[in-house]
Amino acid sequence: MEQSPTDPIRPHSAEYFGEQRDYWWNSDFLQLIARRLDFARISIVLDIGCGVGHWGRALSPILPPDARLIGIDREPEWVQGATARAAAAGLASRFSYRQGDCTALPFADGTFDLVTCQTVLIHVADPRAVLAEMLRVTKPGGLVLAVEPNNLANGVLASSIHAALSTDELVDLFRFQLTCERGKQNLGLGFNSVGGLVPGMLASLGAGDIRVCTSDRAAAMFPPFAGPAQQADVLQTLDWAERDFWIWDQRETKSYYLAGDGDPARFEPLWALAMSVNRATADAIRAGTYHSAGGSMSFIISGRKPAAAL
Repeated sequence: MEQSPTDPIRPHSAEYFGEQRDYWWNSDFLQLIARRLDFARISIVLDIGCGVGHWGRALSPILPPDARLIGIDREPEWVQGATARAAAAGLASRFSYRQGDCTALPFADGTFDLVTCQTVLIHVADPRAVLAEMLRVTKPGGLVLAVEPNNLANGVLASSIHAALSTDELVDLFRFQLTCERGKQNLGLGFNSVGGLVPGMLASLGAGDIRVCTSDRAAAMFPPFAGPAQQADVLQTLDWAERDFWIWDQRETKSYYLAGDGDPARFEPLWALAMSVNRATADAIRAGTYHSAGGSMSFIISGRKPAAAL
């Protein structure tokens, strides 16, 4: 179903703030990260582009019990949502949220022990400049930690539906995604696979002790789709198929595709292919035959601000 140009524009990342986001991490993996990076020394945290606070709440069990967290987001709707969810989780006394711009953080130099973000740099025109801002407000010796993906990797993950596609169809889908990612970047709206570039950016900014690892969480789906994580993924998949949503909605996808020098005559056939995969996936879920190991390439990249000011 093609959208009208007058359809309302939802706040950023609205499609990705559902229940499934609560299951992005294995708790024991985050505990390992906390030990490796010595979270015991952290007393004050800044979470930029916090959305409704998923990342901060995921970190809360591995932060010291008296650590405070401030989250900022440009969208007032997300600030309100994060505040409400923190209160519901019993974190209101330590977690607070406000509007702010990650390109010009409203804090003094050297304020925070940890400055972090999750899937934020993929949405900004100049991720290196945002990393520089993150380092600016980090205390000397403090930690910058970014969680960013290579979303193109998802384009080659196999499922029981993708395994049945022809080589040409698989290549067309990957090229479609790549063209859209390039177009999004050309429009100054961020690079969806920036994760692989972040370590080099931190190094160029003078950060030390740079470490990189990947999340060990795979979003596997297989019959009977048991457990809350699989059920959340099932509901999201069925919803997106019902509404003809891909990585982005049709209007947004077309704008990125054309900005990436995609052939205008090819857009409708490629969109139809993507939607046919969505619908086949939904049908297979309902029939109890869909299966995939899931997974994604999500990098956890950290670096420390030198003891001497940058």
